[in-house]
Amino acid sequence: MNAIKVAINGYGTIGKRVADAVDAQDDMEVVGVTKTAPSFGCNLAVKKEFPLYCTSDETKRISSFSESHFECCGGLSNLLSIADVVIDCSPGNVGSDNLSKYQDAGVKYIFQGGEKHELTGLSYTSSANHTENLNAEGSRVVSCNTTGLARTLVPLYEYCGSLNVECTMIRRAADPGDSKKGPINAIKPVLKVPSHHGPDVMTVKPEIVINSLAVAVPTTIMHVHAIVADLPENHGLTTESIVDLWKGTPRVVVMHGGGNRLTTTAEVMEMARDIGRKWGDLHEIFVWEDGAKLVGDRLYYFQAIHQESDVIPENIDCIRALMGVESDWRSSVAKTDAAISRYYSL
Repeated sequence: MNAIKVAINGYGTIGKRVADAVDAQDDMEVVGVTKTAPSFGCNLAVKKEFPLYCTSDETKRISSFSESHFECCGGLSNLLSIADVVIDCSPGNVGSDNLSKYQDAGVKYIFQGGEKHELTGLSYTSSANHTENLNAEGSRVVSCNTTGLARTLVPLYEYCGSLNVECTMIRRAADPGDSKKGPINAIKPVLKVPSHHGPDVMTVKPEIVINSLAVAVPTTIMHVHAIVADLPENHGLTTESIVDLWKGTPRVVVMHGGGNRLTTTAEVMEMARDIGRKWGDLHEIFVWEDGAKLVGDRLYYFQAIHQESDVIPENIDCIRALMGVESDWRSSVAKTDAAISRYYSL
C-alpha cells in the first residue's frame, strides 16, 4: 500500500506536533506544511525537511517567503493537489472558508476542536466513534478537553451501559507560548451554562448524558477536570476496579499523586519532561488514583489534560478512519502510539 499523503494546513502549536506524529508513521508521509507568512516556525519546517507552502495562493504572499530566504513550494491549492487528506490546524473561525477549498480540491479533511461540530457534521475520538468515521469525507477531532473526557468516560459507559455526568473544567488561561492573553491575575468563570465541553462529548458519544461548567485560572500548565459520574444501579464496580479499568485503557495514565509526589499539574508536566517526551508533551490523560472514589453509585475523580498534545494521536487515528485503512480503533491506537514513541525517543 502506498503511504497516505498528508498536508498540514497551519504549522503552529498543534500543526507542528501533528506533522511530527504523521512523520513517525510508516503508512503516512507529510507532503507539505503551510505558514501564513515567513516566521521562526519556518525554520523548524526546513529543519524537518517538510516542504513549505503558503496558506494563500496570492503571488505576493508566496514570494515573501523567498525574500526571507525560505523556499516556498507554492500556495495552498498547490499543496492540496498532491494530498490525500489535509489536517486543518488553522486558527479558529476560518473553517468554513477552508472547507470549501478542501471540497473543491477533492481531498479528505480533518478539522480541530476549535471549529464547531456543525461544520463537518461528524466529530471524532479514537475510543468513542472510530467506526462511524470510516471512509467519511471529513471530520473534526474534538477539543483537548472533550478528548480527555472521552478517554475516561467511554470505557465507563461501555462497562455500565449508561452514565450521567457533571463536570467542572478548570482551564488554563493561555498556552505557554501565547502572549496575547496575559499576564492574567483573575479567576474567570465561563458564563455560558452549560459550557460547550459536555455537549461536545455527546457529538462523539451521544449516549453519555453530560453537563459541564468551566472556569479559567491564571496558569498555562494543563487543564484539570473535576468529574462526578452517576453509575446505574447494580453496576458491580468498586473504586479499585474502576482504577484498573482506566489502567487498561489506551492513553490514560493513572498514578498515586501523594505516593509519587505528583500532586499538581506542574509536577505532572515535569514528569513528562523527565521521561524524555518531546516538548515535554503528555499525550495521555493523567488521573490521580488517590483522587478517585466511588461512593454508592456516584464516582468522583480528577484528571489533568495537556492541552497542547492530547489530541495529536487522535488526528493520526482519524486519518486511518477516513482513509478506511484500519477499522479497529485499538489496532490504530497501538500502531500510532508505538510509532510516536519510537520517533520521540530518537
